[in-house]
Amino acid sequence: MSGLTQYQGEMQRLGSSPSRWPERQRLGGTLKTIITTTVGGSAEFHRLVDLDIRKREFTITMRQTSVRPDRVKEMNDELAQMNEEIAALKPVIRTQLAAVRIESEPNQRIEEAATRGLLSLALDRFSSNGGARGFEAPSTKVGQYLVVDHGAFSTVRSPDGQTFRCLLFGIEEGAGIRCEPIK
Repeated sequence: MSGLTQYQGEMQRLGSSPSRWPERQRLGGTLKTIITTTVGGSAEFHRLVDLDIRKREFTITMRQTSVRPDRVKEMNDELAQMNEEIAALKPVIRTQLAAVRIESEPNQRIEEAATRGLLSLALDRFSSNGGARGFEAPSTKVGQYLVVDHGAFSTVRSPDGQTFRCLLFGIEEGAGIRCEPIK
């Protein structure tokens, strides 16, 4: 989750300069390595990252350089195909993430639900077309738990109605999540 967040933040920081493509490629490779070491290898996830980078490069090229109108049309057609492939990859990756065994004690089920939910929401946002989400915070169900991403923190509502506030910690050296009940 922190790898996805860092990737997206760095891609934003690099901006839309065509000359920064080597750095964008490097970031994609780093994200693939992070995912492989934390949750295992996934050809589908690697393909998702490759498509995201390719989409970014197409968009940058069309904005920053003079491209012939016929090539712009071809690129827009290719972008539409990439978006379709991305949409098809996400459910496969979501299934793979659901199968990842997260070691947790019974008293850490809230943290596990928060982790799985936030990963699912991060996957939804990854390489999306940036559609407006309105005023409602994104949420997802993880089993019987409801996970809501409020940005700076998340909440988890357990099956018994108890709500927990969850915060990420230790982003640089390996992340974790800590949840406390809301009184």
